[in-house]
Amino acid sequence: MKNKKGFTLLEILLVVAAIGILASIVIVAINPGKQLGDTRNTQRQADVNTILNAVYQFAIDNNGTLPVAITTTATEICIAGTLIATCTGAGLIPLNELVLLEKYLISIPIEPQKTSVNGVGYLINKTANGRITVQAQFEEQGKVISVTR
Repeated sequence: MKNKKGFTLLEILLVVAAIGILASIVIVAINPGKQLGDTRNTQRQADVNTILNAVYQFAIDNNGTLPVAITTTATEICIAGTLIATCTGAGLIPLNELVLLEKYLISIPIEPQKTSVNGVGYLINKTANGRITVQAQFEEQGKVISVTR
């Protein structure tokens, strides 16, 4: 009788099935959609803080005066470098003074999933007491991203 070496078809199918089950468990555990959403939310949080810090630095350098375009209504910020007439015509707030000579910002951060042509995807407003709120227009996984100072 000859010695036969090798795997049977049944053994190969069982190994392939086991690898498939393990791969699906790993993919579910990693959950790439959630990971990407968390990454975008982290970017939004950093951007909101960056914009708010720039606005307050501007106010400090200008004796407490905030940029005049900021109103009490939450309005989307216009992309830096866009003509003011284009911004106001689209109902956006121009904050070009923050990027002028790159003193406070090199450019205004843009939301990872923005939809507006001239807007950055972040909203800004002030209260009657002069507190500023910057918030992300879009968020994922039910997380609201907003900072008020």
